[in-house]
Amino acid sequence: MKVLFLGTPDFSAVVLRAVARKFDVVAAVTNPDRPSGRGYTLRPSPLKECATALGIPVLQYEKVSREGIDDIAALGADIAVTAAFGQILSERFLSLFPLGVLNVHASLLPRYRGASPIQWAILNGDEYAGVSIMRTVREVDAGDVLLQKKVRTGERETAGELFDRLAVLGGEAICEALSLVESGRAVFTPQNPAEATFCHMITKADGRMDFSRTAQQLDCFVRGMTPWPSAFTEIGGKRIKVLEAEAVDAHPTDRPCGEVLCADPAVGLTVACKDGAVRLKRIQPEGKAAMSDSDYLRGNRVSAGTVLK
Repeated sequence: MKVLFLGTPDFSAVVLRAVARKFDVVAAVTNPDRPSGRGYTLRPSPLKECATALGIPVLQYEKVSREGIDDIAALGADIAVTAAFGQILSERFLSLFPLGVLNVHASLLPRYRGASPIQWAILNGDEYAGVSIMRTVREVDAGDVLLQKKVRTGERETAGELFDRLAVLGGEAICEALSLVESGRAVFTPQNPAEATFCHMITKADGRMDFSRTAQQLDCFVRGMTPWPSAFTEIGGKRIKVLEAEAVDAHPTDRPCGEVLCADPAVGLTVACKDGAVRLKRIQPEGKAAMSDSDYLRGNRVSAGTVLK
């Protein structure tokens, strides 16, 4: 069975490695190289780097459904696999593959259709996360599901850590799914649209902390925004990334949300929130390395009563 693979970020690269160990991947499709860094040097996607290392031919298109139809058709692939590809595929493109197109989606569908499902699982404090293998259709993440794999989220797990685990799980799941399709044993189950939830693409601006939330919600928020785009607040007009936060007991709940309750290197930096207080345990000031709140307070004067924005 000949497989065409489409993807872009690290998640798709991990999945590709798993597929390439067991199946004949005729080509990998990804976005064109993008400018990156201060020098705006063109850099390949993680998928391109992975495919090149594996000796798999790479095709790059801004819009594969518009630019790559003839190239893809000439490959004669039996089935296509997408994993975090980020492009809408046309009906004409989907019709090129006798065995269809399968997508690796990092959520337990129909929950979290759309972008950033891994981050939203952490942001919402979900007990479980997982991956779904579904048939790709024109509606976003709405295709029939072939199989799912579920894992329990860690109590202190960040979105980045869950991302790494689900990428490996996605590789295992798609290999199982491809074997089912190849053997003619694949059974697809329609999703219930009434149970569908959607998650939007997260931006840098979404990382701003809202101290009117509970301490538990803020803890989930910080972990969900780590490593990108990072949760942040401002102290004295300067942006501070918050890399770790935790609920703090025995603090008054009558102070305005966002007010600094304690700024003592021996105790840490604690801030009032909806149900008490949260400690900003690990932070990163602008232009500096990450550090503990205690180390930050040893070199920076922050007064109790200061309101973070």
